This record gives sequence, C-alpha cells and structure tokens, in this order.
Amino acid sequence: MNLPINRVLAFTYRNYAFAKRNLFPFLEMIFWPAIGLVSIGLMGDFLSLEDKMRSFLLIGAIYSGVLQVTQLDVSYSLLYDVWSKSIKQTFLAPISQYDYIIGAWLFGIVRGTVVFVLLGIFSWLSFGFKLPSIDIVAISLAGILLYALILGMFVCFWVLLYGQRIDIIAWTLSILSMLVCGIYYPVTYLPKFFVWMAQLLPLTYFLEYFRLGYGFPLTFRYPLIKGFGLTLIYVFILFYMLGRAFYKSRKSGMMLRLSE
Repeated sequence: MNLPINRVLAFTYRNYAFAKRNLFPFLEMIFWPAIGLVSIGLMGDFLSLEDKMRSFLLIGAIYSGVLQVTQLDVSYSLLYDVWSKSIKQTFLAPISQYDYIIGAWLFGIVRGTVVFVLLGIFSWLSFGFKLPSIDIVAISLAGILLYALILGMFVCFWVLLYGQRIDIIAWTLSILSMLVCGIYYPVTYLPKFFVWMAQLLPLTYFLEYFRLGYGFPLTFRYPLIKGFGLTLIYVFILFYMLGRAFYKSRKSGMMLRLSE
C-alpha cells in the first residue's frame, strides 16, 4: 500500500543511501563541527575564560554543528535531484512536499542527534564542558532540530524557483542565521535592527533557553512559547509556499530545465 508514511520513509532511506555510499557526508557530519568546537574551546583556554563564559561559547559551537548538519539533510532532499538531473522523474511519482521534506528531516534528526552526542562527549573530555539537566537539553535540542527544518524548507523553496544557481544558500543560510541569533554573544551586542531580526527567529529563543541552564539571564521573556510558536507559524507558511513554488516551477518550465 502506498501509505503517506511509506513515502516519507522512502525519502528517509534515500538520504541514508546517499550518505552510506559517499564519504563526504560522513566527514561533513563529524569533521567540520569538531573543528569549530576545537577552535572555540582553544580560544576560551587561551583567553583564560571562566567556566561559565567558556560554556556560553561551547554551546554555540555544539549547536552550530547540529544545525548545519540537520539543515543540510533537509536541503539535500531537493538538491540531490537537482545535481543528478532527476528532479522530473522524482516528481512524476505521487508525492507531495510533505513527503520529501519530512522524510529527509527524519534522517537529519538522526545525524543531528549523533553530532550533538559526539560533540558533547568531546567537549567534556577536552574542555570539561558539562551539559545542564536532561529536560533543558531535550527541549532546546528539539527546538534546534525544528529550526533546521525551517532553514532546509527555505532553501528548497528558492531552489524550486531559481534552480541550481542559487544552491549556495544551502551552506550560507545557517551561518548568517547564527550570526543574527547570537551564537557566540548576546544579541543585545548587535545593532538594533539585527536585535529586531533576532526576535523573529526561533533559534534566538532556543539558545537562550539552553544557556538558562548555566545561569545566564534571559534577554527575552517566555523563550519556549516564542520559539515554538514562531516555529509552528514558519513551518505552516513554508509548506504552503513549497506547494506554490512546485506549481510555479512546473508552469514556468523550471522543472524541465532542472532535469536537463
């Protein structure tokens, strides 16, 4: 039976198959996040930062790795077909935007969680970094994984509209987002315009909530309500926008050009 869950899991398996056959995604999952963590940790040691301030920086390094890995898996749900010129064949099947996005995101959750565990263990062994209570870890990690879904959907939306020439945003979007959301500093250090932008992004609130476990004061009230509330709004809007982008790409001929 062609049940919706079967279609979703088919795309989960597809991302797994691509990752299994290619060494690069594995290195991407481990190498670059580890390099970022080591550089931040060594900088903290060089500056002789107290444990609380070093934890502030290491939180950013760990979650930046989780965010990038998970977001890329969602973005790859469409980019794999674009690069292999098979997007037309994929969408000949009776699938929707929910199938390929959620399917890829499920595999991204697995990879993101593995990255979080490995970086957490490595930071504890190398820099004495300790995680807060399990409830804070679980809730904030869930928020980061959901935000990765939003970024990945945003990438897929623009790729459907403008094709392969815009695929660079798959690697730059998360970095720009982290800069605005205060990945290594409080957002209050940014100009007022960027502080306003940060309040529109769920990542800001999930980082704040995680740092609450280390005694850092909240910059914005009700971080979980705002973080998950904005996430729900963005996911709903982006699923609708992806459906419209798919329709427009077929009508404009972009779907055929991406398959040539």
